[in-house]
Amino acid sequence: MTDRRLWSYKDIAAHIRVQPDTVRSYRKHGLLPPPDHVEGGKPYWYADTVRAWVASRPGNRGRRAAD
Repeated sequence: MTDRRLWSYKDIAAHIRVQPDTVRSYRKHGLLPPPDHVEGGKPYWYADTVRAWVASRPGNRGRRAAD
């Protein structure tokens, strides 16, 4: 089943337990995948996109993020 909810910087930050500015920095440095949707100039990612990105991040040691 695919999760088609759109996540903002704030949602991604909560998922990986960092500050929203950290997620913005990831995007600025090309570490975050391209947004799945842009609305009013604000980027959004599908929850599944974020989960796949988290799973493939360097340093991911199988930690389980709380949903």
